[in-house]
Amino acid sequence: MRWKLEARSDAAPWLGLALPLAAVAATLVLCSGLIALAGANALEAYRLMLAGALGSQFNATETLVKAAPMIFTGLAVAVAFRARFWNIGAEGQLMAGAVAAAFVGAIPMPGPLAMLAMALAGAAAGGLVALVPALLRVKLKVDDVVTSLLLNSVVLYAVMALIEGPWKDPFSGYPISPPIEDAAALPRLITGTRLHLGVAAAFIAAGLVWVLMARTTLGFRIRVTGENPAAARYGGIAVGRVLVATALISGGLAGLAGVGEVGGVHFQVMSDLSPGFGYSGIVIAMLARLNPLGVVPAAIFFAIVMTGAEAMSRSTGVPVFLADVLQGTALIAMLVALLFTTHRIRRAGAAA
Repeated sequence: MRWKLEARSDAAPWLGLALPLAAVAATLVLCSGLIALAGANALEAYRLMLAGALGSQFNATETLVKAAPMIFTGLAVAVAFRARFWNIGAEGQLMAGAVAAAFVGAIPMPGPLAMLAMALAGAAAGGLVALVPALLRVKLKVDDVVTSLLLNSVVLYAVMALIEGPWKDPFSGYPISPPIEDAAALPRLITGTRLHLGVAAAFIAAGLVWVLMARTTLGFRIRVTGENPAAARYGGIAVGRVLVATALISGGLAGLAGVGEVGGVHFQVMSDLSPGFGYSGIVIAMLARLNPLGVVPAAIFFAIVMTGAEAMSRSTGVPVFLADVLQGTALIAMLVALLFTTHRIRRAGAAA
């Protein structure tokens, strides 16, 4: 008996919701085997993970704090990929935004002005970093996957040189930047927790990006450029300009993730400011099928995994690195699921 992949003439609307859920379910099932190999019960491990992430007000707010930068980086990747600008550099753009925010935040000024200046500086820094691979692609046809990815290392080592050099604390010797002014710190939304204004900004940003992509002329041009660049050019759309605008928006969103980490969590820059939020944004955007509103639940799912993995590991002995395995497996599962939006499996010779 032979089977073949057959292109679908159309995809049922319910697949848009069903496939991400199926990818998450498949991820949990596949990783259950690894939990069993570690000598733990999979259902109990997942229960402990969920409790560790959402079991109390403190845990729930910590999960939201973790989700905020991933919402921003997920949005950054979703916008870029819509235009087929393959921005793999959200991690570097986040760090650039963090450095700009730390520099501006250390300047004494009134609180509201300081927070606005940090946001603008961080978004501008992230956008400028993303602009480099965009211009190289538009002007010189250089592969944006390679350039955006390599820029992550360039930015990271530049940050290391900064915090090991001019910014290094002369008293403690720690490689960290000077702290931002107290007035520049993002306000706490709930007293006694780390839930800050940047978390609310991330949720608002998801709605604004959805409006941009679905209800504006620029969003239409971005989508058309991604779906068919030749048709976009034929229709009078300046594809090069659209790619540059997309890069600026995408990098700006990733830069805002760095602003939130500096202004609301760490209040300074250090080498481990981001545990890979930029790379997680790629998986989150794919899991959301590049839908800005879908980025929010996808980022919260990842934050639950990251926050709850430590509690699960302490109770069951399952390595905390399971969180990384879950993320990678989720991406693979989603890519397979996306295949079935355009194709179906049929037995060779079967009637359509």
